[in-house]
Amino acid sequence: MSSPDPQVRAARNESTPHAARGVRGPVVAVTGAASGIGALLTERLVASDEVKQVIAIDERRGECAAAQWHILDVRDPAIAEKLRGADVVVHLALDLDLETDSAARTAYNVRGTQTVLTAAAAAGVHRVVLCTSAMVYGALDDNELPLSEDAELRATAEATGVGDLLEIERLARRAPRAHPGLNVTVVRPAVLVGGTDTALTRYFESPRLLVVAGSRPAWQFCHVEDLCSALEYAVLEKVEGELAVGCDGWLEQEEVEELSGIRRMELPSAVALGAAARLHRIGLTPSPAGDLAYTMYPWVVSGSRLHDAGWRPQWTNEEVLAELLEEVSGRHTVAGRRLGRKDATAAGAAGATVALLGAAAVVRRARKARRRI
Repeated sequence: MSSPDPQVRAARNESTPHAARGVRGPVVAVTGAASGIGALLTERLVASDEVKQVIAIDERRGECAAAQWHILDVRDPAIAEKLRGADVVVHLALDLDLETDSAARTAYNVRGTQTVLTAAAAAGVHRVVLCTSAMVYGALDDNELPLSEDAELRATAEATGVGDLLEIERLARRAPRAHPGLNVTVVRPAVLVGGTDTALTRYFESPRLLVVAGSRPAWQFCHVEDLCSALEYAVLEKVEGELAVGCDGWLEQEEVEELSGIRRMELPSAVALGAAARLHRIGLTPSPAGDLAYTMYPWVVSGSRLHDAGWRPQWTNEEVLAELLEEVSGRHTVAGRRLGRKDATAAGAAGATVALLGAAAVVRRARKARRRI
């Protein structure tokens, strides 16, 4: 009997679960596995020869047929039973949607993380990987360029979702003490790009880029593919602890403007921050004034721990910016067309861009008032 065609044999191997092929490696559970980063990571881990099995957990079934699916809310204590047999859990079931009610978002994010950490310990899981953001370092004028992973977390809860991320960081630090034997790795990406919708990606939907007078922006991006490869490093225990991930280096504001072809509009700090706060307060934008700081001051990270472990980003800042501009093409903010509609704030282009549009109107009104005097 002749041996099968090599292509047929390869197809059979691809469709055979890793456990059945005798692959040695961890059993990995991924929460939030049906969409976004969770779906990308699930597909990546399923294809890895270093992962034995992938358990996918979400409130709906995703498209990865090779994973073992469990459909439930991560806040359900029953998740502990679903995690039995897993060596590592990657918790990606977070709600960072700009349109979600902030109290509901916090309740989901914090309670979900608490439940997953407790359930993982109860199920005998030895490592949990959490994903927050480099935003937890805070955007401050005196930040070093770049920041080390060990830099103090100086962010406040004034920007979208950052309060939740800081609480998740606190839970991560406390978990090993509360659950001896449980290791926690935290991954903190820079501005995330690749099918994402955040206050910072919306900054680039504006016809003009707001630059606050006297500010010192520095832009560092992270493509979702690079984030997934960094998460895989953490899963395979090639690196541990607190990890920052992003493209190498950063772009100055002038470079961003030159590469994007979008001109700036410079405004005084008081005007921009005041307008952003007022627009958010009356419900015209989901982005609080705190988001604006992340377009004003640097929060670039070194990623030294991942680099020391041999990891390298596959994307440059220039390449990620080009992809971001392509993604947001056609979604430019048009003042007076969408800003008044709470269900269409995608036109709002983050706190920074909304502040741009609102502040421009404030400045015009102030100038007219002065001329009348």
